[in-house]
Amino acid sequence: MVRGVNRIVLMGNLTADPELRYTPQGTATANFRLAVNRAYRDAGGELKEDTQFFNVVSWGKTAELCTQYLNKGRGVLLEGRLNIRDYEREGERRWVTEIVANRVVFLGGPGDAESPAAAPEGTADDVPFY
Repeated sequence: MVRGVNRIVLMGNLTADPELRYTPQGTATANFRLAVNRAYRDAGGELKEDTQFFNVVSWGKTAELCTQYLNKGRGVLLEGRLNIRDYEREGERRWVTEIVANRVVFLGGPGDAESPAAAPEGTADDVPFY
């Protein structure tokens, strides 16, 4: 039997600050929305822009770090998997599609000076090899 692959890589900007919660077992989880822009040319050759919005959830230490270092407008590159789950509310079945982030790289943007992913201060002479 062949195993499937469920992998997604996105780069975009947060639409709001992440929300941190804890499960009853004490596991951290953070939720945020990511806006991903794309530019393309239509059939007439005119440049168009499109923005897609994705719900993202992260768990454990990744969730805590996202909440600590990310804020609205901040750029991120994330790798994860697509997850579709369903639930029932008021007798109506609903579906949620979200990205479960396994790896999050903090990119430049608001608040990047305090980020662990920010470029270190100093010169190239401070680096033993590169």
